[in-house]
Amino acid sequence: MAKQTKLTRADKDRLKASGYDSLVLEGAGGISTSPVWSKVADADSTDRILVIVELSGGNDGLNTVIPYADDAYYNARPNLGIRQKNLIEIDDHFGFQKTMTGFERLYKDGKMGIVHGVGYDQPSFSHFSSMAYWQTGAPNSGEAHGWLGRMADAIDPMGHNPNFLINVDDHQSLAVNAEHHVPLVFDDPNKFTRQMFEAEADVMAAVDRRGNGNGNGALDFLKEIAASASTSEQLVRDAWSSYSTPVDYGLAPWGLEKVAALIAADFPTRVYYVPYRNNAFDTHVYQKDPHARLWSYTSDHIAAFMQDMERLGRGEDIVLMAFSEFGRRVPENTSLGTDHGTAGPAFMIGNPIAGGHYGGVPSLSDLDDGNLKYTTDFRRIYSTLISGWMGHDGASTILNDDFAPIPIFRPAA
Repeated sequence: MAKQTKLTRADKDRLKASGYDSLVLEGAGGISTSPVWSKVADADSTDRILVIVELSGGNDGLNTVIPYADDAYYNARPNLGIRQKNLIEIDDHFGFQKTMTGFERLYKDGKMGIVHGVGYDQPSFSHFSSMAYWQTGAPNSGEAHGWLGRMADAIDPMGHNPNFLINVDDHQSLAVNAEHHVPLVFDDPNKFTRQMFEAEADVMAAVDRRGNGNGNGALDFLKEIAASASTSEQLVRDAWSSYSTPVDYGLAPWGLEKVAALIAADFPTRVYYVPYRNNAFDTHVYQKDPHARLWSYTSDHIAAFMQDMERLGRGEDIVLMAFSEFGRRVPENTSLGTDHGTAGPAFMIGNPIAGGHYGGVPSLSDLDDGNLKYTTDFRRIYSTLISGWMGHDGASTILNDDFAPIPIFRPAA
């Protein structure tokens, strides 16, 4: 069974109603005093969680959401084009790879919105540059903070909410880089601890036990960060070691099972960022079988996570968005793969999503030098998530421009 927190959400509500809103009810069920909690408790009471999945490498959208009813697709891909008999039809125009049974269930259950033609002006074909544009939400700008980091700063300007941002990776993504929040970044929960020499252990423990009021604000801040990190590391390890689930996360789990463990432990995190790493979707050569396997792992893993959220009673609280930094060119190449392109599909998944197709479907014949012409600026998705899911009305300030949200959420009951 999943770990049970020491206090239920109803217990926490009763404590706040009784005047104990100066207590921070920490993620794994512990309680610690905080003079700032009363200032942010009401503003931060939502249970909504945003999970972002990064499919690194540039996923081939045309062999993911397959336009089998369009002859131009097969004309451009005589070898790589997936024939109707070899795919999963989801309607009379589109289908998924045969390996994408997890996505099939989500789509046919009405829990997946497919946003077509997602891209941006003056696209970069560099993995590094294009991913940086997606992660900052600011193409060609040199923005230093990530879009999720800026969102965290806007929702909680003083950075009081503990562990607002978690990045499951072996290094921090630019997407969660913030001015007032320090993201929690880890890969293996069992090894999530500060590395030090044995002789340093007592000194570091003394630093963690220090009190405030040294008269040096900068030093106090750094010590607070160190102590918070030490506590968070232990909470992550405890959550992971206590977590078990009957849900099968697939043949190659790549991170969402760790998110599930923290959600089961009632972490206060609002945003999780999880990449499918190592440029896996960069399929220049002999794409067919590797791409099908990638989507078997991806589809099964995401579907399992959503199933686990239902099991935990959190299905209504979770929205997941999956994207890749660019799509691939429409024609196949001479190596039976595809090369860096422009627009591609993004996926928005969860019970709150009104399933179906969104955004204009790009033409496969009216191309820009062999590339799709994008129809949906990716920042419209960000605006949708900021305002429609996270409930913040300053999306235009976070994104430095106005981007019309996509009407993808179900009406409130």
